[in-house]
Amino acid sequence: MFFSCDHFQHGYGKVVANRGVCRLETADVPVVFFPGHLYGFALMTASPVVAPPSAFPADPRLAAFQNSAPAHPNPRLAAVEAAAPRPDISAPAAVPRRIDDETRRELHRRLIGSLDLSTVGSRSEAELRAEIRLAAEELCRQSSHLLSAADRDLLVGEVMDETFGLGPLEQLLRDPTISDILINGPKTIFCERRGRLEKSDVTFASDDHLLQIIQRIVSRVGRRVDATSPMVDARLADGSRVNAIIAPLALDGSLVSIRRFPDRPLKAEDLISKKSVAAEMIEFLAGAVKARLNVLISGGTGSGKTTLLNMLSGYIPDHERIATIEDAAELRLQQSHVVRMETRPPNVEGQGAVTCRDLARNALRMRPDRLVVGESRGPEALDMLQAMNTGHDGSMTTLHANDTRDAISRLEMMVGMAGFDLPIWVIRKQIASAVHLVVQAARLTGGTRKVMKISEITGMEGENITMHDLFVFKQTGLNADGIASGVFMSTGIRPHCLEHLESMGIRLSPGLFDRRSLMTC
Repeated sequence: MFFSCDHFQHGYGKVVANRGVCRLETADVPVVFFPGHLYGFALMTASPVVAPPSAFPADPRLAAFQNSAPAHPNPRLAAVEAAAPRPDISAPAAVPRRIDDETRRELHRRLIGSLDLSTVGSRSEAELRAEIRLAAEELCRQSSHLLSAADRDLLVGEVMDETFGLGPLEQLLRDPTISDILINGPKTIFCERRGRLEKSDVTFASDDHLLQIIQRIVSRVGRRVDATSPMVDARLADGSRVNAIIAPLALDGSLVSIRRFPDRPLKAEDLISKKSVAAEMIEFLAGAVKARLNVLISGGTGSGKTTLLNMLSGYIPDHERIATIEDAAELRLQQSHVVRMETRPPNVEGQGAVTCRDLARNALRMRPDRLVVGESRGPEALDMLQAMNTGHDGSMTTLHANDTRDAISRLEMMVGMAGFDLPIWVIRKQIASAVHLVVQAARLTGGTRKVMKISEITGMEGENITMHDLFVFKQTGLNADGIASGVFMSTGIRPHCLEHLESMGIRLSPGLFDRRSLMTC
């Protein structure tokens, strides 16, 4: 049993020197102090206590003392110790222990105070880590806390995360299997792995600690969040999308939602292997993008709209000029000629806001071949339709809707938000002439994501937009793991755009649109 030097200084007994070795005599149990060591008290038992080699080097005075020490001054204690099993101090612990919050905060504060943060920007991360490690080891030698090598490594990592990263979030961001991080206050964090939500053991020290991390995130992209503007959209350095809500709107602590994206944008082969879409559907969509058809991707939250948009954008020829417009930049187009634009919220005086519609109207003056809007959610939909109808064929956007036909209704509503008193038939005629394909994505039971429909807009009948389904996914039930199962099918309808695809040199596989099952999953 080891006691800190604090115990010795506070006087838990009488110190008796004997041949260079100090004994601290308590009421029943004598304690021995080894000079020259930081943690120097050891409980005397019937069998001598051997300190781990990492903590105490061999000392000849200790051997002399052990040979001359009495068997045990307390028979009752000796009987209890003899009956109790002795732990194997040489075996590593099965689960590494965490440093308690009080100790971590104290050591973290002292460690930060010992560093020269003015030179952080001029040094590499490896140099900073080496300096922090040396400072941590020196601090541990001077501290009253007995820290193992694993604890020191943990402390160094936490200091690095708090100083140069996003604190406890860094541990979650390093996990490639996590797709969503949902923070419901400082002590409640959920993560989505492989389509399933699970509670994480990662926590923040307090809501103030969480708020500091939120401020760090939003400040890096020129945004702000405070009591007057308690909601904010932002992004991380890796492109992950961040939404945060703080008090007074968040009642039980700040709320943060982080949507992560793979390090490598998913390609068609990845979606096919995950059984999110059939190969025949990809063949048709790839041909449609190459033939400059306008595509609308609809779906619910977390259904994979952005992933699908990124994948389809890969079929745009490299020589074309593409303008992208987003609220929080998350698209990762691989072409060489991409113009990226991002909206800006108003400042503290409520001035200086740049909306998606402002950027859409300006983008038309930048000679783009295609316009890609990350998400249409307001009056910018009108400008998007105008772009599609004025020589910017091959444009794409996403919106929230539960079905391809619901997507058209939502698009009508958003065009009406532009402030122009247009008859409904005029709006519908604009949509029918601008949008060629509507792709529906969905997140099904068990967390799987599927392309549910590919529908073609064929024109108008009276005042109504006509459309038909080319490919569909029909859910048949749930498998043994509770995951949605079903079949991808071709409806047997030949698209009206097939002639246009052939005129653009796009040759699709014979029988691609024959009525049949494409893939069972």
